[in-house]
This record gives sequence, structure tokens and C-alpha cells, in this order.
Amino acid sequence: MKEYSKIDGLIAPVFTPMKENADINTVEIPGYADFLISNGLNGVFVNGSSGEGMLLTTDERKMITEAWAPFASENFKFIVHVGSTSYRQAQELALHARDCGAWAISCMGPTFLQPKTPLELVDFCRQVASVVPDLPFYYYHIPERSGVNIRMSEFLKEGQKVIPNLAGIKFTDANFMEMQQCLALSNGRFDITHGQEQTLLCGLSIGVKGAIGTSYNFVPRLYQELLEAFKNRDMEKARELQMESVKITEVIIKYGGGIVGGKAMMKLIGIDFGLCRSPLRNLSSTEYIGLERDLKETGFFDFIARLK
Repeated sequence: MKEYSKIDGLIAPVFTPMKENADINTVEIPGYADFLISNGLNGVFVNGSSGEGMLLTTDERKMITEAWAPFASENFKFIVHVGSTSYRQAQELALHARDCGAWAISCMGPTFLQPKTPLELVDFCRQVASVVPDLPFYYYHIPERSGVNIRMSEFLKEGQKVIPNLAGIKFTDANFMEMQQCLALSNGRFDITHGQEQTLLCGLSIGVKGAIGTSYNFVPRLYQELLEAFKNRDMEKARELQMESVKITEVIIKYGGGIVGGKAMMKLIGIDFGLCRSPLRNLSSTEYIGLERDLKETGFFDFIARLK
């Protein structure tokens, strides 16, 4: 098994800018990248759930990957999600990501005819990871969306036998017992990144170092301050900041969830990414006004004022 450096800090799973006809709009990406870099993000996760990746065509996903590629650096990791119902399509996207200079690839399990056992999931991921043996491979565990609900500790135990570049998991689930088991497996070899920002403090308390969460796009200062408080062992402040995150997350859920609400929140901070693609809905003008009103009550705009 290969050894890879672990993610430390916040990675933004980026939105896909779209035009009014729902075509992708790569023109917005350079300004978006500058915004994230200037506000201290440690990298991007491209074509994931927040990016509506599974609603895009293969060519569109490649266009988005190519648009983000110029901003990759040693201090700004470039991770590309290549998941698909077809492992061959995922292989094609993995090879393209490698050619674009991706630091790592990630893949969720197939969302149609989902694997039911760890070995079935391992075999699917093995075929994807094998075409880019020099890139770290992160499994994207998001059972609520993918419908693939396999024990991740068992996946890692079996996966490390046949996937040499298996680096870790983007763990987007609230099963902290399972997350802790994954962190401890093989003497802590695997990089387990936290995928639910509303419970980031819980992940930090059991040893998580890196996190990939939608809210890091529009309120990174909150989570950077939370990380700093945790490092300084100021648990009272860390808990207060996590509660601010919970309040904001409640509003996001009320207004369509992380993708629909998240794109609207980016518009509130001055970055308009256009529409979400069907079957996702878009907020009405009345809902947008309600979103802004409810966010004011959470203190959201106090954190926004600290952005560069």
C-alpha cells in the first residue's frame, strides 16, 4: 500500500456555475477560485454533490475539471469526483482528471443497482482506481444520496488488499462510531475527511484533520475560527461556533438543502452561479427574501463581513 499525505484544513466542494438555460458557465470559475484561495481554503472538490456532478454530461464534467485545473497548487489541492453508475465512464473521467493535474480522485458507489456487500463495492472502486495508480483514491461515502450503505471499516479492510492507491474516505455521514473505526484502522493509515460541517467539532474530537463541506464555500471564516479554537483547546468557543453552524444549516435545509440553498447563499454574498439543474428546484423570489431574512437572525452576515 502506498502512503499519501493527509488533507489538513478545509476543502470546498464547489458549485457548478450555470446560465439561465442551465448550461454550464465556466467563465465564472476564475473569480470563484480567487475568492476561495484569498479566503484561506485548502483546495476544491470538483463535480461532487454540491457541483451537481451526477446531473452533468461526461463532456460537461470534463469542461468543469479543465476550468479548475489552472488553480491547482501545492497549497490548493485539486480533487475530482469521477463517480458514475458505469465504472468505464468513471475510468474515462479518472484518466481525464489525471491529465488535468488532479491531486486525487474520488468516487462514490454506483447509484443504480447499488452494491450490497463490501466486496462488490471494492471491486467497482478497484476498477476505477486502477487506471490512475499514481493518484490517491478517496471513496466518497454519502449513503443518504447514493443509496450505497456499506460498512466503511469493512470496505477499507478489503480495499487495502487490492487497491494500492486507496488513500481514504470522504466520510459524509453521521455515524461517528464507524468514522472512528476507520480512523483507527491499520494504525491510522487512512485519511478520513469529515463531510458534514454541522458536526465538524464531533469529527475533530475523534481525530479528523481535514474536512470537505458545502458551507466552506460561503462562510469559511466560521469554520476556520472553529478549527483555531479547537487547536487552542478553547472548547467553549468551539462549541459556540459549531452552534452557529447548526443555525445556518437549519436555514439551508429550510430553503432546499445544501445545493439549492447553497447556490442562493453564494448569490447573497455577491457570487451568482445561476440556476440548479433539474430535478433540483430553484428558489422563488419570495423564498430568496425569506432566506436572507432568516440568515440575518443567525449572525451569518457577521461572518460574511470578514471575507476578503
